[in-house]
Amino acid sequence: MTGFRHLEDRTVHQGHVWHVAVASFESPDGEVFHRDIVRSPGAVAAVPLMFDAEGTPSVVLVRQYRAPYDDVVLEIPAGMRDIPNEPTVVTAARELVEEVGLEAGSLRHLLDFYPSAGMTDSVLYLYLATDLRAVDRETHGPEEAHSEVVHLPLSTAVSMVTTGEIRDAKTIIGLLLVERELRAAGERV
Repeated sequence: MTGFRHLEDRTVHQGHVWHVAVASFESPDGEVFHRDIVRSPGAVAAVPLMFDAEGTPSVVLVRQYRAPYDDVVLEIPAGMRDIPNEPTVVTAARELVEEVGLEAGSLRHLLDFYPSAGMTDSVLYLYLATDLRAVDRETHGPEEAHSEVVHLPLSTAVSMVTTGEIRDAKTIIGLLLVERELRAAGERV
């Protein structure tokens, strides 16, 4: 589908990290239309993957309050790209320390995806974190200060996706991708 043109943005709210714009577009047949768009610098997330002595994979998640849902959400460590020009791999490493107190010996890029294509221009950069070692957490804000680090077998976390206990999109995508990679490599899941 080609022929759509972005005509202009009119900022209606400027926040600390995001801003909301009313954007004007022209369709291929010349129709002008408007959409509310949350403009975002994007976010980064990492799936922290560990193996026990028997080779059983596990993941480290964070359970924290999320204001938009007024609920506690279980998710992989993640954060906004709120430091201008910071490489995404650096953001991923920083978020691992802040949210779950882990330093990764290896961060491998898995993929980038659009978390909510009808509402925002945000892109989420997803990593796999391995060769992990414990460090002191460096929480920021009340949500992280009152969060809980949760260590689960990967199989349990994947089951929680299928039962609806894990509802966060980046976490679902990350867990299922990692499980798929391990199965394809012949690893025990």
